[in-house]
Amino acid sequence: MPQPLILIPARMAATRLPGKPLADIGGVPMIVQVLHRAREAALGRVAVATDSAEIAAAVSAHGGEVVMTRADHASGSDRIFEAMEKLDGAAAHPVVINLQGDFPTIRPGHIRAVLSPLDDPRIPIATLAAEIHTEEEATNPNVVKVIGSKLDGNRLRALYFTRATAPYGDGPRYHHIGLYAYRREALARFVALPPSPLELREKLEQLRAIEAGMRIDVTVVDEVPRGVDTPADLETARRVLAP
Repeated sequence: MPQPLILIPARMAATRLPGKPLADIGGVPMIVQVLHRAREAALGRVAVATDSAEIAAAVSAHGGEVVMTRADHASGSDRIFEAMEKLDGAAAHPVVINLQGDFPTIRPGHIRAVLSPLDDPRIPIATLAAEIHTEEEATNPNVVKVIGSKLDGNRLRALYFTRATAPYGDGPRYHHIGLYAYRREALARFVALPPSPLELREKLEQLRAIEAGMRIDVTVVDEVPRGVDTPADLETARRVLAP
């Protein structure tokens, strides 16, 4: 597969941890730590998509590529679509990876793993999940679960995403990880769709694709990367990435 374009959307308007892209982790801003993980994946071009001059300056100071985007985007998907069109109008990159800017501890191998479903030309969108091992995780509405049909190896075909404890009965449950790989045409179609009823009900953007009949396949990995949403999350990331 030709090299993907890895885009990291970032903005300053987080409500629970204001200014978090610039929070210091291991001597550099968090957004730079995410940039490092993306570079370590060794997949190709990486850029940060932002509407913030402060974020842009921090990334540029560490040698990163930045694309400035509009401030009125409703989601990271909208932001990376604008960035894709600005950076790659010639369509040199057939796949775009959307890597959240608050995943400083994500493994580079997991970034690579999200691409594997796209070896099948029928798959337009790919994402990640990890098996849930505790009841607290299974019942937590802040943990998004993916319900899927088992495919060969460590793959699922996603049937639904939910904040509820699901599916019912004995067997594994899976914690969805918000890292996506899109074929260019799939991303263009996705952002052109209006928000769907189940998306609005569950507050999960990926349900828009499911309701529109777009297939999403899932690579199951061994752990969930620690996102940074709260001061406690930030301290955990600092411990993990301490120099």
